[in-house]
Amino acid sequence: MVEFSKLTGSGNDFIIINNMDLRIDADEFRKIVPKICRRALSVGADGVIIIEPSEKADFKWRFFNSDGSEAEMCGNGGRCAARFAFEKGIASSELSFETLAGLIRATVNGQMVKVQMVDPFGWVMDEELVDLGVRYCFVNTGVPHVVVMVEDLDAVDVEKLGKKIRFHERFQPAGTNVNFATVKDGKLFIRTYERGVEGETFACGTGATAAALVFMRKGLVRSPVKVCTKSGEVLKIYVENEKVFLEGLTRWVYDGVLREEAWQY
Repeated sequence: MVEFSKLTGSGNDFIIINNMDLRIDADEFRKIVPKICRRALSVGADGVIIIEPSEKADFKWRFFNSDGSEAEMCGNGGRCAARFAFEKGIASSELSFETLAGLIRATVNGQMVKVQMVDPFGWVMDEELVDLGVRYCFVNTGVPHVVVMVEDLDAVDVEKLGKKIRFHERFQPAGTNVNFATVKDGKLFIRTYERGVEGETFACGTGATAAALVFMRKGLVRSPVKVCTKSGEVLKIYVENEKVFLEGLTRWVYDGVLREEAWQY
């Protein structure tokens, strides 16, 4: 049996496991990640976070998408991991943790958590996927993100078009996350197709950050940018002294124990 906590960040939900004593082999555990992330049949989650010791920071994480693939970074997952580590006594309210995308710093203030994102790179502005008739921008905010500006967000078939862009040859072999976004009354509204989840999620922190940065570069919004997610919750993206920050609400939903039946069948 494995003890875990379920936390959610603006609609992204995660199974978090304290592995500071290294009792779990994370590489072996990832094999059951797709099974325990199944909704209705198991706990259900967008991803699994395993917290482990680090020589460089307060802790390091292993982050697995719901399909078992390992991701470099996850903004909302990072916020949940920071709160978990603080409340478990692993770190103080001002902390840092090690990811495949680099060192991430965070500040925990109750349910509100603010993380410093990695420096964005790989910019592509206003290019076209001719075969799909899609004009897009691209930036890596820890993981790769395509941003497509749209007028009617509700009319977008996020699952169908998002999947086509996610697996498009231009973004291989890594693939990409895909964000559709629009501005209304100074706020950014977004829907995201997430790589590794292989579907639309209620929120995506790195995606919200990517969209905000693209729209800022185009002069359509200013920092701090309020990003309205599908879950209805609002994320804030700040650019301060050329550093990028993501802030939003976290919820500690419950603590539990994974029994073997959670990953059977």
